[in-house]
Amino acid sequence: MERESMEFDVVIVGAGPAGLSTACRLMQLAKEKDQELMVCVVEKGSEVGAHILSGAVFETKALDELFPDWKEKGAPLNTPVTQDEIYLLSSETQARKLPNAMTPKTMHNEGNYIVSMGNVCRWLAEQAEALGVEIFPGFPAAEIIYNDDNSVGGVITGDMGIGVNGEHKDSYMPGMELRAKYTVFAEGSRGHLGKELIEKFELDKDATAQHYAIGFKEIWDIDPSAHQPGLVIHTAGWPLDKASGGSYLYHAENNQVLVGLIVDLDYKNPHLSPFHEFQRLKHHPLFSQYLKGGNRVSYGARAITKGGLNALPKMTFPGGFLVGCNAGTLNFAKIKGNHTAMKSGMLAAESIFDALYSTDEVQKNVISFDEKFTRSWVHKELYSSRNFGPAIHKFGNFWGGAFNTIEQNLFGGNMFVTLKDNTQDYAKMETAASHDKINYPKPDGDLSFDKLSSVFLSNTNHEEDQPCHLQLKDKSIPIEVNLPKFDEPAQRYCPAGVYEVVEEAGQPKFQINAQNCIHCKTCDIKDPSQNIRWVTPEGAGGPNYPNM
Repeated sequence: MERESMEFDVVIVGAGPAGLSTACRLMQLAKEKDQELMVCVVEKGSEVGAHILSGAVFETKALDELFPDWKEKGAPLNTPVTQDEIYLLSSETQARKLPNAMTPKTMHNEGNYIVSMGNVCRWLAEQAEALGVEIFPGFPAAEIIYNDDNSVGGVITGDMGIGVNGEHKDSYMPGMELRAKYTVFAEGSRGHLGKELIEKFELDKDATAQHYAIGFKEIWDIDPSAHQPGLVIHTAGWPLDKASGGSYLYHAENNQVLVGLIVDLDYKNPHLSPFHEFQRLKHHPLFSQYLKGGNRVSYGARAITKGGLNALPKMTFPGGFLVGCNAGTLNFAKIKGNHTAMKSGMLAAESIFDALYSTDEVQKNVISFDEKFTRSWVHKELYSSRNFGPAIHKFGNFWGGAFNTIEQNLFGGNMFVTLKDNTQDYAKMETAASHDKINYPKPDGDLSFDKLSSVFLSNTNHEEDQPCHLQLKDKSIPIEVNLPKFDEPAQRYCPAGVYEVVEEAGQPKFQINAQNCIHCKTCDIKDPSQNIRWVTPEGAGGPNYPNM
């Protein structure tokens, strides 16, 4: 069966804030200049927003530029931040509120909103479709089309109806070729096509190693008497005595709070379980005072690209762009990446429009993007926060935090020094024998829970009879290398119980429960042997987050 092919001016991979902002800005420009433009967005989730997970305290800077009348258009920004608190947790019971002078000013949230980015993306998709963009949810981009001159010419969506052993089922349907003059890759953190493009075009040759974290989030319905709409709480310290990171609790609308933990993936101890650290966190009195008696209604986790400007790859290549978290535009000093992702997509849209409708050969080669990006407020933000992550990595939570507070508050983000961390996160892992095992408490079912009941709340589902989308380069490595050396840490760094070591005929066996996968990409990042490759599963597979 031959593949069908469709032609567009621009194909965008991913209906997140970066991809949808790219689409909206392109169509706005076409309308302003009275030009016909065919723009298509493909999204691997079952619907727009199904795979979106973000804290999120949202800064409106990019949205103000994209849709100045977003309030009149009904954008779902309903809870302005009313109070901002930052705590240092010194133990499982102790918390000290930090004064403003002791926290980086980038952590303050006056004028921002507590939002569901899934719902913001659903609203952006409505605006895009009203402008004439075609959006195809449930169609993952599985392959890149390369032209004869090695430029990118579009993508191929995933085949449907392939059995677990590779055979074509009765329902088989080949993926479609979506060809374009320019292709924008907005897959989010650790996008598998973005990863391929970075390697193929050596986009990171002038960058430092990229760094990541895993971010957890739960939504809770709580007692109305404990609810304080607009209250934002961030913490550092406990429970992360063996890793860096921090936690948050946001009071959203409708008597709900959003609670989560961010764990940097450069941790050394292979016995550490980020999921169980998150479960411990909720027992701290600072959190339990709000959560006790409440009802957990949703759970999810997602990798965060946090290397910042030092680790940012070149975002252009022949035929296309990397934008948003696929490139790594998050401002970690603010713990925010949605506004920067949106702006990067808008700049890509402007560069593409110049290239399509300009007679200038320089603009046709999309070189204009680099200049636009360097002159933008995104670059200024990322430059001023370039030391934030490396300082934590080099000096630890306390002294790194002190450095960041001084640099941001006294020097405006520029102490005339650039710190760098060039060691990949997976390479920081040390042997199991060099660390004591961690005995995590059993979940109580009230504040803390197990992985499987958590995955249930993510509404995750995959077609069972399909090839495994978690590919092992060498099937022997988990048992022969990772198990004796690292006690196979995939059992612990995965937040969804995908990886297990089970016994079969008296011998250990590595088992992959791919149906549980919530598409966080942590395995692709943290596996110490770099043996796991995450690729897209069959269309619409994965979590179905309603309000994350």
